[in-house]
Amino acid sequence: MDLGIKEKSCLVTGGCNGIGAEITRSLLKEGCRVTATSRSAPEEFISTLNQDDQSRFNYLLAELSSTGGLQNFLNQNNFDFDILINNAGHTLDVKDPFCSLEQWGKVMHLNFYACVELVNQVVPHMRRSEWGRIVNITSCAGLENSGPVTFTTAKAALTAYTRSMGRVLAIESPGIVMTAVYPGVIVTPGGHWDSILKENPDHAKKYIEERCPLGRFGKISEFVPAVMFFASSHASFAHGSIVGIDGGQSKHFMQYNYEP
Repeated sequence: MDLGIKEKSCLVTGGCNGIGAEITRSLLKEGCRVTATSRSAPEEFISTLNQDDQSRFNYLLAELSSTGGLQNFLNQNNFDFDILINNAGHTLDVKDPFCSLEQWGKVMHLNFYACVELVNQVVPHMRRSEWGRIVNITSCAGLENSGPVTFTTAKAALTAYTRSMGRVLAIESPGIVMTAVYPGVIVTPGGHWDSILKENPDHAKKYIEERCPLGRFGKISEFVPAVMFFASSHASFAHGSIVGIDGGQSKHFMQYNYEP
């Protein structure tokens, strides 16, 4: 399927590792020009790209978990992008539900405020072009009790924002489509669950038995195609859509949870 996005300019936050790296590669394969944010110079990722893809790839150093880091990023860059993938997100290992407002702020900045600010930056260009795609990578944690309170709250905010702002854009700028895609547990190289599988396989086995109807975790290759669809020209009627790619993991979709 031709996604109809060749030569489109794209911004992918956290686009050099894990799911973000595969989104970047997929956009490059479609002939897009891609800029990815990274907290450090991504030499290893760049080395995996062929020469043609390297010529259409750029990275921007950014620390999006603080007010100063986000503002510095906004002040130093141009945001004339056709496609925005708000992929950067993390618990930042803040697990205490009674943590300080400073810790709350870091989690909210990375997982929510940065997304809102980037939308504000890219929409003017999209309005001039009368075309744009914004895909927010949320989490099933934003729809049910799963994960640290700070993280679930931030992802819930991003999910609600997507639905509400998607409707606003549909009314005011119908060529701009905002959607959200949320994964279940996806194993990424060097990621949290990759480490758990290696270091604490009994815990991983218990989690899979209790939470994963398929009896396994997901693969990056099973998630990214959905993101690509919503970034494509074919998503023209998807305003405000919230779609889960989680192998049935999310409990709010399991009928037996509502049966006596």
